[in-house]
Amino acid sequence: MPQQRVLILGGGAIGSAVAAFLAGMPGWQGQQITVLERDPSYARASSALSAASIRQQFSTPLNIALSQFGLQQLRQQPEAGLQEQGYLYLASEAGRGRMEALHQLQTRHGAATELMGPAQLRQRWPWLATEDIALGSWGREGEGWFDGWGLLQGLRRQAMKQGVSYLQAEALSLQRDASGALSGVLTNQGLQQADVYVLACGAWSGQLAATADLQVPVSAKRRSVYAFRSAETAAACPLVIDPSGLWFRPEGEQFICGGPPLGEDLADLPLDPEPQLFEERLWPALAQRVPGFEALRQTRAWAGYYEMNDFDHNGLVGALEACPNLLLACGFSGHGLQHAPGVGRGLAEWISQGAYQSLDLSPLSPTRMAAKRPLLELNVI
Repeated sequence: MPQQRVLILGGGAIGSAVAAFLAGMPGWQGQQITVLERDPSYARASSALSAASIRQQFSTPLNIALSQFGLQQLRQQPEAGLQEQGYLYLASEAGRGRMEALHQLQTRHGAATELMGPAQLRQRWPWLATEDIALGSWGREGEGWFDGWGLLQGLRRQAMKQGVSYLQAEALSLQRDASGALSGVLTNQGLQQADVYVLACGAWSGQLAATADLQVPVSAKRRSVYAFRSAETAAACPLVIDPSGLWFRPEGEQFICGGPPLGEDLADLPLDPEPQLFEERLWPALAQRVPGFEALRQTRAWAGYYEMNDFDHNGLVGALEACPNLLLACGFSGHGLQHAPGVGRGLAEWISQGAYQSLDLSPLSPTRMAAKRPLLELNVI
């Protein structure tokens, strides 16, 4: 396929992954690839503010495979600081059947997950309260957390080393020609043009698409993260997902946690942590699940945005029928960072060779919206 000029809108983990993999394709040169990034400090970027975790406990084979490729990349990138202490999903009796079914699917697709009853859970993690727990699903390898900033910077350096240009500019609007194709991107640095465009603006992707009357149902949802210290060390603690919606994990000598918001989580709210969430919901849930956490001290808090795909909470990857030279790479709804390498590799293959080669990403195609066929992730608990 003849080489084309490619303009990637957004230089976070997804956009940088597309750039890095595309520049490494045979016959391609980074000089034909430009990444548009409004803020090279990434102060509000989801890549920098994420709690940065990776799991294989999904309900769709494609998301499991994307995590497995992401895991390979993280293991090869020391600056990403991968900690493979696992995910531990906890289920009540009501969730037992679903957890067992998902375990069968996950293990069939190569995930190293293990089901554990209450006695097994207490034996491995004595600090865990299991009176209301029927079953746990633990990823004994290939799951955990990492340094999202390290992953982002590694991808960015890889792209730039191969000649990719990063342009500091803000995309203001998309422009289309009479055929409906994208003809340029108006920025605060002037009009930027290319042959192929990749929309990887994360939480702001839907807003930018709307400037060209394109329907991309991606919006920003605020999620808060709280750090705390406790005399309870919770030895060998994995990333725990509680039936209440609470999640927590170690972070150095302390812990971080989060959960569903109490109130509004829209993008027009300040990017500040929700003030009552920790005191009213998370702390009581922490103390119930780990009695030693009843005595703790909150140390800091921050907030970031999920790029929520309001159609089905899964990523949108590939061309829009209404605008075929615009490729979407957005809407991952909380799992974009761990899937960035796989999505980057897939779109690089599509752009350079006209088809996916290593992993078929077509289930994530935006065409599923018009067909009203959502790709739904079942809740593990």
